[in-house]
Amino acid sequence: MVLAFAVAVGTLQMTVVVPLLPGLERRLHAPSTTVSWTLTAGLLSGAVSIPLLARLGDMYGRRSVSLVALGLLTAGSMLSAVAGTLPLLIAGRVLQGTAAPLLPLAMGLVRQVVPGHRLPSAIGVLSATIGVGSGGGMILAGLLDGDHRTVFWALAGLAALSLVLVSAVVRETPARGSGRPDLAGAALVAGWLVCLLLAISKGAVWGWTSPLTLGLLAGAVVMAAGWVATARRAEWPLIEIPMLLHRATVGATVASFLLGFALFAAITTVSAVAQGALGASVLQVGIYLLPTTVLMLVVSTLAGPLMRRFTASALVAAGSALVSAAALWLVVSRSSGADLYGAATLLGLGVGLGYAALGTMAVEHVAPAKTAAAGGVNALVRVVGSSVAGAVGAAVLSSGGAGWAFGVATGAALLAALFAAVHGSFPRKELA
Repeated sequence: MVLAFAVAVGTLQMTVVVPLLPGLERRLHAPSTTVSWTLTAGLLSGAVSIPLLARLGDMYGRRSVSLVALGLLTAGSMLSAVAGTLPLLIAGRVLQGTAAPLLPLAMGLVRQVVPGHRLPSAIGVLSATIGVGSGGGMILAGLLDGDHRTVFWALAGLAALSLVLVSAVVRETPARGSGRPDLAGAALVAGWLVCLLLAISKGAVWGWTSPLTLGLLAGAVVMAAGWVATARRAEWPLIEIPMLLHRATVGATVASFLLGFALFAAITTVSAVAQGALGASVLQVGIYLLPTTVLMLVVSTLAGPLMRRFTASALVAAGSALVSAAALWLVVSRSSGADLYGAATLLGLGVGLGYAALGTMAVEHVAPAKTAAAGGVNALVRVVGSSVAGAVGAAVLSSGGAGWAFGVATGAALLAALFAAVHGSFPRKELA
């Protein structure tokens, strides 16, 4: 439970800023496509830190690295609380994003101490706490009346409490892996993601065919190609390319990306619709999404029994289909609170089911020594999907409107369902 609490606190930072964006636009006098980087920066930092800190966890111990991540989350939250300018706030959000690796680190710790027959339930609960934390971030922002300073001070307190609890309770079997962190790979991954997401978020403002937009897209392609080339040659790559593409893990990889994208595209657009068209307060936004948060937690407790009766890929497919239905509901109708509550209910069922099963789907055909790496890759692509959703959402909302944003989320979740269903029909060969 201590690890689950730490993962949930680490996830709060991913969404707590979502309902704060309209207020930050007014206070900082910045356009939405720029302010959206307070969300994107934290997600992007998480995408890079997941494989980097997972490697450090293999080398120096997952408990120690988890404590470092919680310390950085505490420091980043304090910096964001005192920030008076957008660049300083974004810097604090970058530090907060380093809490994203807490899930794969916790999975590695759990596999050491939990009996095999209870492992699916334990991993399911850990995975589902991401969804709980995502919804909890929206509620925390609402309960504190949308004041970003108070919100980040509260997050700093929760992070510090989690740091103390993990330090006091969690123990780890001494084990140290060889190798070294791939800093060059981390720089290349950060570079191509920044270029890609900046081009997506600002393309509508700069012009999609402007030299700056095209230059950023070209830079993203060049750096991504350079990263793949160096990763294939490196002895200890930041991300193992074969693990991204192997039949044993590719289903979870693609589904994680698409489901992470769909969740963040949906909740950021719900926040915009609720505060814009319906005139909701920040607290009301959190209440609209309360069914999502509660149902994620309830469904996570059923993950173990369900995975004894159904395959993980089947549960991911079912959960993704429910997410797609929720987003489609909002494409068709979003004119009342009842629409938001109904869609949030489907969203909670779908994400809770999908996220809980994704953890098992990612590691069930992987050798025990590769569990942390597989969990890290799975968490990485989910956070990358969320990052892309933040950038795409800002671009689509500023040009095409909420209907288009919900439509994109519908398509992403539907693709996740189809891919998981098809992938689950193929026989597996364990990735050693």
